Amino acid sequence: MRRVRLTKKKMRNVGKNNTLASSRQTILTIIIILRLVPLIRGSNLLLEVKQGLAFKIVLFADLHFGENAWTTWGTLQDVQSMHVMSCVLHQENPDLVVYLGDVITANNIATTNASVYWEMAISPTRERNIPWASVFGNHDDAPFEWPLDWFSQSNVPPLNCPSTISTSSGEDDCSFKGTTRLELMSNEIDSNKLSFSRKGPRNLWPGVSNYVLNISSSNNSQRPVAYLYFLDSGGGSYPEVISNAQAKWFSRTSREINPDARVPEIVFWHIPSRAYQTVAASGKIGKPCVGSINEENVAPQEAEFGIMKALEERPSVQAVFVGHNHGLDWCCPSNDLWLCFARHTGYGGYGNWARGARVLEIKEDPFSLKSWITMEDGSTHSHVVLSS
Repeated sequence: MRRVRLTKKKMRNVGKNNTLASSRQTILTIIIILRLVPLIRGSNLLLEVKQGLAFKIVLFADLHFGENAWTTWGTLQDVQSMHVMSCVLHQENPDLVVYLGDVITANNIATTNASVYWEMAISPTRERNIPWASVFGNHDDAPFEWPLDWFSQSNVPPLNCPSTISTSSGEDDCSFKGTTRLELMSNEIDSNKLSFSRKGPRNLWPGVSNYVLNISSSNNSQRPVAYLYFLDSGGGSYPEVISNAQAKWFSRTSREINPDARVPEIVFWHIPSRAYQTVAASGKIGKPCVGSINEENVAPQEAEFGIMKALEERPSVQAVFVGHNHGLDWCCPSNDLWLCFARHTGYGGYGNWARGARVLEIKEDPFSLKSWITMEDGSTHSHVVLSS
């Protein structure tokens, strides 16, 4: 859908060559396309399956860049996170990277513009000329939390006014106001031609990063192999929830661009829905679930307002992928779709589990979706067939 170009010549041909019925259908298609312009990423770049190859996606979850950057360990863990991403990208050479939320830890970032850490987090992908898409987590625009140690005798770091912008009264505006979701997303899109991220519809505010991408066939760029949906699961500046409006947006959009549910659909957001609690393995992970760590309880969204019902009504939805829980990396079936965690990628955030990333492999003709975890040391595990 995002590559359709309508020229005046083509429009004239519609009127000359088609019947009235087909013309009405064409007009309906055009209306749908125009309605979806704000929703589907517009770019000269294509997400396209290469001839004879699979389309590979790497998920980087919970990087938590910028955490306690005034300390040695804070800076070091960002360097270590860069190493994890570099190792995974070198081994997997993906066609797309998904930043699955909590890219930064805004509540620990002592600066007036957190985009500098966002840019740092996406730099390993950008430097390799790999396209990416991002979705927000609960820490990405969380309000700054003042460390108690800053007010102790050691005074580390020194408490200085962070702003150089003067107010109308001539006094400096000394505050860590943080960087909003809209600002973070705008900065990413405006500064990076490889970004497929989108702000999403304004009527879904305060949720940002609600959008859909498609992966095109190697044989026909107008034929989608899969649709990728990205949803903002909230947190930080507003409650941790996917709203009813977002659920309706998903249902409406999926019906419009994939009316017969023929094209497989894959969904990404950060905080697991409550459905994850229902299917979670108890103790050791066993069939039908697949994974390697199950060392904490699912920390779900605050409420369920219809997104799971919307997904379950779509036979084309294959799987949902989330982050948030650093001590979980399993996939479990739920009715006719799979609910999967990614793998904690960053050295920021809680937990000492070994770092890695979830990998998705999509093939066409026939369609298949496989997944596994690739670790920082290059090992792989938890291979699972999610659709075939």
